[in-house]
Amino acid sequence: MHDTLGRICSNSRLGLTMDKKISGIVPVMITPFDDQGAVDWHGLEALIHWYLNHGAEALFAVCQSSEMQHLSLSERQDLARFTVKTVAGKIPVIASGHIAYRVDDQVDELNAMASTGIDCLVLVTNRLDAASPSPSRFRQSLNDVTKQLPSELSLGLYECPAPYRRLLLDDEIKALADDPRFVFLKDVSCDLNIIKKRLLLAKGSALCINNANATIAYDALKVGVGGFCGVFTNFHPDLYRWLQDHGASHPDLAHDLSIFLALAASTEPMGYPKLAKLYHQKIGTFQSIYSRAVTEDIQANYWALDEILDKIIQGTADYRAKIATLKAPATD
Repeated sequence: MHDTLGRICSNSRLGLTMDKKISGIVPVMITPFDDQGAVDWHGLEALIHWYLNHGAEALFAVCQSSEMQHLSLSERQDLARFTVKTVAGKIPVIASGHIAYRVDDQVDELNAMASTGIDCLVLVTNRLDAASPSPSRFRQSLNDVTKQLPSELSLGLYECPAPYRRLLLDDEIKALADDPRFVFLKDVSCDLNIIKKRLLLAKGSALCINNANATIAYDALKVGVGGFCGVFTNFHPDLYRWLQDHGASHPDLAHDLSIFLALAASTEPMGYPKLAKLYHQKIGTFQSIYSRAVTEDIQANYWALDEILDKIIQGTADYRAKIATLKAPATD
């Protein structure tokens, strides 16, 4: 289903054309730190390989889950470069790092991110309309910024919830669909009807609509959305991948799995992204749960949090076991 919605991304800056699509299951990467708050590069390498081994079809580096608002520009660049180097062309790497307020500063930071070798540069909608929602201001800001970015680089948009969620209007979606540079939208509407409308507006274009909400993930996949890039791709991306690729062939199991995924994702308010770091500490990916964005003691403030995560780990293992027992489809 999702394979029909992607677009081949090219990066002529590197003299390379890659037959890769920015669609499917796209984990929003967290940033491992050590206990002193420095980036844990060994932990990040292990995490990237974990994503690759668990069904990721692209990686979204330097996003809100990465704590980009708490990273210096050089750290944002280093994270993107390290991810590109570690992935080594296996799947596309997209990145944002778009946090500045003034347009001139945005252009500087986005060009800095564009220089890191990523396959697609993702702009944040609320940065393009920062004062208050205004369709005319958004269009002008988008034009002012994009005309100063490398013309050969594929672009995306992200309805990032922080500092506020600025959803795109229908005519803005249509304008993006009419511009072949735009190949990716991280949809944070969390509304299936809006997603359906957006799919119609983008039909036949290069623009892939990728849903970020776990509760409607399966329903969105069934109506043709171009994948999933919600925060719980940091817990069990392979289960979302199975739901996307094989759910239609096993509707009963897919239905039950979609309920488990939605309930697991309801724990996001319990200190994410530190929550995801505690999960990865438990499964042995890296050691520290330090977060620059979440400074509270989540294990003290959210009662029985360790037990909740243990249940999610067990439920994830149970569904992986159920999927493993399914009869493989016959081959010619």
